[in-house]
Amino acid sequence: MPKGPRDYTQVVAPSAEVTATVIGRVRSVFTERHGTPRQPGFDGPSAEVEGQVELLASVVHPDAVRDLDQFDHVWLVTWLHLNGKRRKPLVRPPRGGPQRGVLATRAPHRPNPVGISAVRLLRVEGLVLHVAGLDLIDGTPVLDVKPYIADFDALPDASRGWLS
Repeated sequence: MPKGPRDYTQVVAPSAEVTATVIGRVRSVFTERHGTPRQPGFDGPSAEVEGQVELLASVVHPDAVRDLDQFDHVWLVTWLHLNGKRRKPLVRPPRGGPQRGVLATRAPHRPNPVGISAVRLLRVEGLVLHVAGLDLIDGTPVLDVKPYIADFDALPDASRGWLS
């Protein structure tokens, strides 16, 4: 039994840096931030935008994608590499309204520019994932791919926060 709260500063120091390995790159029709869809969802014209995730053979073994094709959607965990060092505590949502705390939004200008995108998985060919519903710029580094599992990833009773 633990004897009180654990001191996590002994595990990872505050403001410590961590490293991640890029496992692939996005291939997309979008080449700049302006005009790239935001949170396209799974219907409408943006949902049909196709692209690829090219996984790097030097990092990802071909067995790593075994059975991935049994899922129809995946999460892409990405590094939003074009966001530079600009970090803002308050941002204005793209559809207007008052400024919000950056951590209460999905704005790309975050303490760490980590992005998540749920995309439709069309097919897997070797280490290339063919996807639809991209909201990412060509060349975006991919840090991880995870299957979208509706039982765990969709919480229909979850609050919509300030979006309500």
